[in-house]
Amino acid sequence: MEFFQDTHSWVLISFLLFAAFAYRFGKGKFLAMLDRKIEAIRDDIKTAETLRIEAQELLAQYQRKQRDATREAEHIVATAKSAATMIRQEAEEELNDMIARKEAQLAERLKRMEETAKAEIQSYAAELAVKATAEIIASRLDQAANDRLVDASIKSVASQLK
Repeated sequence: MEFFQDTHSWVLISFLLFAAFAYRFGKGKFLAMLDRKIEAIRDDIKTAETLRIEAQELLAQYQRKQRDATREAEHIVATAKSAATMIRQEAEEELNDMIARKEAQLAERLKRMEETAKAEIQSYAAELAVKATAEIIASRLDQAANDRLVDASIKSVASQLK
């Protein structure tokens, strides 16, 4: 009987009774709580798996978009290079045409300047020749010979005008 008088034995008996009541009445609630927790974990795992799949799909989609953007950029660069080459060629052709026109204009201008200079030189030479001839003739001809030459020149001019 000493067992029932010891406080430790009553603590042990109380604990065992508490454990038996807790097991008897709390087992269902505890297991239901564990089942809910397990179900919540399963739902989290399913959600995580779904999110992982969506993330992989998004990654694949963005990788495709990046490849497409890279191809598009390469196409744009190639188009720009060909356009630049074509523009450069057109500019070179226009420059060559302009240079050829300017050279032709300068050649024409030089030709006119030469012709003008030749005409001026011929005119000046003719004037000098006429003056020199007039001086030579004036110094060598007398008045009678001069009158004959003037009459012959008048007749010659009159016959050429008819």
